[in-house]
Amino acid sequence: MAGAMFINDARVMSKGQVTIPKNVREALGIETGDRVTFVVDGGNVRVVNSAIYALQSFQEQMKGKGKKAGFLSEDDVAEWITDSRRKGNAK
Repeated sequence: MAGAMFINDARVMSKGQVTIPKNVREALGIETGDRVTFVVDGGNVRVVNSAIYALQSFQEQMKGKGKKAGFLSEDDVAEWITDSRRKGNAK
């Protein structure tokens, strides 16, 4: 259902609670126990999967930092991780 365009609504209960409709949960990859983030922009609100939103925010913040650190490929990153683990285990 990813990328699908649809409209759905839900009723706000007395304590401000809303049940996220099943098709919306499926589209966002939200399962029981997951967290959601509300992104308010003017008069609009987006409900997003918190884990995905956090990862996207982190990726945006880190954009270009890998190249500056000398990581030009995934292999460079994997090699750095392996070396770091070896050094950590040697201590």
